[in-house]
Amino acid sequence: MSTEPPQISDLGRAVQDVGQKLELLVSDEIALAKTELAEKVSKLIKGAVFGIVAGVFALFALIYLLEAFSWGIYDLGWSGTTHYWWGFLIVGVVLLALGGLLGFLAARLVKRGTPPTPQMAVEEGKLIRETLSRSRPAPSRVPGPGEAAR
Repeated sequence: MSTEPPQISDLGRAVQDVGQKLELLVSDEIALAKTELAEKVSKLIKGAVFGIVAGVFALFALIYLLEAFSWGIYDLGWSGTTHYWWGFLIVGVVLLALGGLLGFLAARLVKRGTPPTPQMAVEEGKLIRETLSRSRPAPSRVPGPGEAAR
């Protein structure tokens, strides 16, 4: 049995083959990542489009429901007269009241959250700085490379 080392040309060829296979593997992985990303983006876009369409349908349904509510109020109190606008006025006032209440609540929530700074962390940092500046000894001067120590 011969224990001769492999020839240099065989070793070079093996390294070259490994390099080519590694290059092919990396390019395949990049292509796979691009394909996966394109598929995910496509799904996100489709989901966003369906969500927008659903929102539009919900908005139109809300308009029809509000109109039906207005006509229902008219039928309850003023049917037989031509004062149908009372139902629409009542629905409009209710919507304005709800919008005002929700706007007020939104303003309060925004006011509580602004400015978005971590107050407790800032206060703690100030306390640490004050503590360090009080307990820090006066800096001693270290002689430079050309100076003699005194």
